[in-house]
Amino acid sequence: MPRKPELPELKGRAARLARLFPAGRAKAARTPFVLLVVLLLGGGLIGLLVLNSALSEGSFKLADLQKRTQNLTDEEQALQRTIDAYSAPDALERRAHELGMVPGGDPAFLDPNGTVRGVPGAATPEAAVLEGPPAPEALDLTPPPGLPAPPTPVTGAQRPAPFGGTSATAPAASTTPQSAPTPTPGR
Repeated sequence: MPRKPELPELKGRAARLARLFPAGRAKAARTPFVLLVVLLLGGGLIGLLVLNSALSEGSFKLADLQKRTQNLTDEEQALQRTIDAYSAPDALERRAHELGMVPGGDPAFLDPNGTVRGVPGAATPEAAVLEGPPAPEALDLTPPPGLPAPPTPVTGAQRPAPFGGTSATAPAASTTPQSAPTPTPGR
């Protein structure tokens, strides 16, 4: 068997350092270190892969939510356009005529002191063009057998008293024509 060459004996500081690192176990000490470095690098790569896939999944969800938001915004705008079309003055007038409504007559105004200004005029159904359902006056409103009769309508001269008191009659409108209030600009 060949004999190992003997190392020269170290003295002083070199001897103390040589005792900290044994010469025979140098290969054995490197293996765990290399294994630790490989595991750290592999763990780092796997961590980066997981992080990258999580970010990709988040970006796909974000794109889907942005697309859904855009679709809902488009739908909201379409519904708003429909509402605007139904609430336009000419559309309201046309729908009112279809329902049998007629334009109102001359209005009367109630002053803060309780006096009536102006002479109210009745609405005239002849002026309206009725193309839709019949006017409410033309409908037969008698209830079917077994149901109670509808309440009688309150006329303009009578009104119910507030909070369950006795009924009172409204003050009669003056028969003399009074000047209507002047409209204020901007209204």
